[in-house]
Amino acid sequence: MANLPSAKLNEILSRFGYLENEMAKSPEHGIYAGLAAEYSGLEPVVAAIRSYRRIEGELAGSLALRDDPSADREMRELAEMEIDSLRAELERLTDEIRILLLPKDAADEKGAILEIRAGTGGSEAGLFAGDLFRMYQRYAELHGWKVDVLSASEGEVGGYKEVIAAIKGAGVFSRMKFESGVHRVQRVPETESGGRIHTSAATVAVLPEAEDIDVEVRPEDIRIDTMRASGAGGQHVNTTDSAVRITHIPSGIVVTSSEKSQHQNRARAMQVLKARLFDMKRQRADDERSAARKSQVGSGDRSERIRTYNFPQGRVTDHRINLTLYKLDRVIEGEMDELVEALVADHQAQQLAAVGADA
Repeated sequence: MANLPSAKLNEILSRFGYLENEMAKSPEHGIYAGLAAEYSGLEPVVAAIRSYRRIEGELAGSLALRDDPSADREMRELAEMEIDSLRAELERLTDEIRILLLPKDAADEKGAILEIRAGTGGSEAGLFAGDLFRMYQRYAELHGWKVDVLSASEGEVGGYKEVIAAIKGAGVFSRMKFESGVHRVQRVPETESGGRIHTSAATVAVLPEAEDIDVEVRPEDIRIDTMRASGAGGQHVNTTDSAVRITHIPSGIVVTSSEKSQHQNRARAMQVLKARLFDMKRQRADDERSAARKSQVGSGDRSERIRTYNFPQGRVTDHRINLTLYKLDRVIEGEMDELVEALVADHQAQQLAAVGADA
């Protein structure tokens, strides 16, 4: 079992103690908030380090007692029995701390912008896009997150041609970021009289929600157009020019929002534009860090087929990690944690392997 970097652990414990002392001085609100955020971020690793140090001490004591010829036999046998379990716990804590010490994605604690678009498969693709959106809505509900639809274009027979939503809550992006890519469905459509299995697809993009400090949008770089909004099939026509289209001239990104309020549409379109620009900035940084170090999971390649939902067999398969679960009915109802946690674990394993290669 490889040792943890003792100097690094001491540095973390020292920093944690410093933050505790500074917070006890009751500084002004802005400073306190910054200290509290860093303190909260360090709490999990500090708890693990303290447990590690405690178990390390207990193991040293048991080893010394086992090898002490002056101790009675019963005490030495008891110490011998404890050694294996203490070593196992120390190994578990070592792995936990190594993961906690991995470089953090600065966007992990942010909310997310979810974009789902129907792909190949005609009207069935639109229905599948709707199923995916409901799956993510239910997943968000299970985690206490808030979902706000920013724009939606309904399909001809239901579902969506495109739907964009903001998901707000703690750590949303850290758990949703692995969903970007092409999702494929295999099932018999309700409209299919012959009972043939139909394959269709939808594309999912998950972007970290951007704040003003993350990306700058200069007024001279955007063009804002207003237009008349209308619902599916020309219904619910809005007689005022409330729909908004924002074009970011340097990047060519175009975002539209066509709800009832022009003011709200402008705010929502800007929210999506900032998220897309922030995503471009992050992708550029990833590319510059060398393609060899980019994990396939979470790389953001939206042309990649990442998952298949096979309804006749009741299975869902994630192709990136070769994981198949025969519980499609529960997954489509938002019970996605087993999938998400497997993707997170795989990503962490690749990060650990990259760190080991550098050591």
